[in-house]
Amino acid sequence: MLSTGALRAHLLAARLAGPVATPRENSLRSYRLFAARDPRVMLGLSPERTWDEPELLRLMADRCGVSADPAHVSGPDAIDPERTVAALDAFAERLGRAAARRVPVLLGTGHPHRLLGFYAGLADALSAAGCPVLTPAQGRCIDITTRFGVRTYNLDYVRGVALVREPGGRPSGGETGAHTHSPLPVRVALQDSAELYGVLPELVIGDHGWVCGAGQLGIEAIGPADTDDPALFVGEAEGRVSVVVPLDDGVRSHYYRPLTRYVLHRAGLPS
Repeated sequence: MLSTGALRAHLLAARLAGPVATPRENSLRSYRLFAARDPRVMLGLSPERTWDEPELLRLMADRCGVSADPAHVSGPDAIDPERTVAALDAFAERLGRAAARRVPVLLGTGHPHRLLGFYAGLADALSAAGCPVLTPAQGRCIDITTRFGVRTYNLDYVRGVALVREPGGRPSGGETGAHTHSPLPVRVALQDSAELYGVLPELVIGDHGWVCGAGQLGIEAIGPADTDDPALFVGEAEGRVSVVVPLDDGVRSHYYRPLTRYVLHRAGLPS
């Protein structure tokens, strides 16, 4: 079990927080697109009010620790490790609450190459605690708009974690999948869960469209987000996303393992 100090040191050493690899240019571009309500960065969220670029920059400075200076337009962006630790503690509190009540949960990721192991560890622990880990709509085809046009993907599950694959990809049980920001996979999963099984998750754990798509539909959702994912932080600010953990979501997958152990310990769950 990492102490808070050791966790903070790991966040900085792994560049999960502190100066991160996400370029400042990418973050500012996402804020501009979000202010224009470009669906590519909305991730399924429909904000209750208008957010202009200065407001988004102030929000991200407050929630992530990025520079609030609009003149800072290039170079690496930054995440305050203190904010990451505090958010991980809140994340763990939600996990512990779900485990204590044994509620049904749904886990999904648009970053399977990086974050699958993080979520799989949570799925294993929640299942062991008596939470039904839902796997609805497995194998369903989903048409998702990409920069290359509309492409069809298949919804799959690995160790209880949803992801999408391109047709002809590795068979079920493999550990690769496609990167996506789309909220369509969670919408399809939730519809299937309700219509075929008569149950909805009380907690969705994930990233990108999994969090925003679920939160927009009124389901409690928690997960990590990078500095160029303002939709999750807007969702949190407006009360439709419960917890967002600011961190770089694109580092090596094994760098997230200490985070899994930390939140499970804080939640009172075995790791």
